[in-house]
Amino acid sequence: MKKTFSLFLLFSLAFTAMSFQPTNTGGGYKVGDTAMDFSLINVKGKPVSLADIKNAKGYIVVFTCNHCPYAKAYEQRIIDLHKKYAPMGFSVVAINSNDKDVQPQDSYDNMKKLAKKKKYPFPYLYDETQEVAKAFGATRTPHIYVLDKNRVVRYIGAIDDNSEDPAMAKEHYVANAVNALLNGKDVATKETKAIGCGIKWKKS
Repeated sequence: MKKTFSLFLLFSLAFTAMSFQPTNTGGGYKVGDTAMDFSLINVKGKPVSLADIKNAKGYIVVFTCNHCPYAKAYEQRIIDLHKKYAPMGFSVVAINSNDKDVQPQDSYDNMKKLAKKKKYPFPYLYDETQEVAKAFGATRTPHIYVLDKNRVVRYIGAIDDNSEDPAMAKEHYVANAVNALLNGKDVATKETKAIGCGIKWKKS
């Protein structure tokens, strides 16, 4: 009897533990997965996690960098997304996962200079080990993940459908996703192809 109860308790604890673990189906998060929280250093040298963002209704996680022409093209649009949606509970969290030895322009010191120059209103975090990018499955800069307040991934992909000219964009994927979540609706377009430079991975 004791042995049976012990086995039941063991399986119950294992099931409970699994229920609260971030989900990842392999190759990074898919829409519907629950993303892990993380703690990365910002350009002021302080650790920042999603849990640190108070009164969040969701998160706009942006994998980006300093040097990439696509990241530069979307820079102001990322700033504008934060300024519009942060007061509504959806803050931008920007992450640079590029290896500085492969691309020196994306070093931590250069991150600090860029954030100061552009007056970034959002946290700009350094994923030095690249573990966060790998967990999310990010491959491009920029690569966007819209999460709801429970960190469930609701959208993955590009910011909009025109990397060259924001005035010519017809589909504003991130804005549409955030607006839907704010209004308690399902996200219509859940995934698009991220357009940008490839993340610069560490050389093995």
